[in-house]
Amino acid sequence: MNRQFRLLASLFLLLVLAFEPALTPASAAAGAAAPAKANSSAPTPGIQAAEKLSEITGIAISPLLGVGAVGAYRYMHAPEKEKANLSWYAQPWFWIPALLLVGICMAKDTLGTVLPTSLKKPLDVLELFENKASGLVATGAVVPMAMEVFKTVHPDGASLMPEGSSAMFAALDFSWLGNILMVPLALLVYASVWVVSHTIHVLILVSPFSTVDAALKSFRAAMLATVVGSHWLSPNLGALWAGLIAIVCIVLAGWAFRLAVFGHVFAWDLLTFRHRRFTPDARENWAFTGSGLGSLAVRTYGRLSRKEGSGLVFKYRPFLVLNERSVTVPAGTHEIGRGLIHPELLRVDGESSTCVINFPPRYKGGETVLAEACGASGVRDVGLRAAVSWIKSALGFGPATA
Repeated sequence: MNRQFRLLASLFLLLVLAFEPALTPASAAAGAAAPAKANSSAPTPGIQAAEKLSEITGIAISPLLGVGAVGAYRYMHAPEKEKANLSWYAQPWFWIPALLLVGICMAKDTLGTVLPTSLKKPLDVLELFENKASGLVATGAVVPMAMEVFKTVHPDGASLMPEGSSAMFAALDFSWLGNILMVPLALLVYASVWVVSHTIHVLILVSPFSTVDAALKSFRAAMLATVVGSHWLSPNLGALWAGLIAIVCIVLAGWAFRLAVFGHVFAWDLLTFRHRRFTPDARENWAFTGSGLGSLAVRTYGRLSRKEGSGLVFKYRPFLVLNERSVTVPAGTHEIGRGLIHPELLRVDGESSTCVINFPPRYKGGETVLAEACGASGVRDVGLRAAVSWIKSALGFGPATA
């Protein structure tokens, strides 16, 4: 982690140094004395990059609000004859419905503290999928935004070469080289910030308290406000703050991605009541890792199977697409925990137990099949379900439980 952080910090410093001549007043004065005096009022590449970094970071924090607001701003400030040529996200057919949908979500959040949980949680599930869809839609706006850094500065293909260069080199347009560097960087920043911001929706979904939900939404709104406010005070300050946010999000991207996948799978299973039409497989089943698999990160998504002579094996692909890897589950006594929402695989050691595997909600009701597939010694109630069973037995409405 320290090596990764140093690498990312060095990348950020290199970018700052690369744009530093364009960000300083002295270079701006030198640029004004260059041959392109006719375009002296145009922003420099450094200022454009600072503005785009702030825009992309803000959009990643709240995609639908960010893209809608940027589109509305560009449409309102564009000359009448140029409005038809604006990007798709700056057209009224997109940003008006987008901002209306944002308003509906805000109204839901405002009423969230008084709505019953049974009504609010389905709306949170829908908002979780809305954030995924708007995140994909907003990706289409990030690429043209990144390419605008050099297109806006040199719309006619003017060269960045200083005065005194030969006519052959002065006529060359190196904006394509800047685009090759800017577009991957913009996508990396956007994807990292979005996936970390998306975890807020996942945490809201699993949180049972409306006050916690409101605090998480307020935190996200505050972060978005700091990006907009710092950029309003100074493009340089906005770029610095957005860059720091991006570095932190890149470091947390792996953890956030696993949590996002976890939330998506659980939300989809709960929303579609998948457990009513699903039967566990007798050999291999999808699952998330718990805290009992050593150094393997919690909530890693993969498949759990049992092989004769080698015990339980968990197979997974980092980020779901890289080369498949496998980890052997440590031997021991295992049981299937029957939870209120989803079952678990427990390693039992005397009176204590450790969650090794979390199965998605679709496996609810199939605990007996899971026990046979995993070679577990039995099934027990865990969590809230265990507490409910104990209360029922204590009141005489069910069999005695430990």
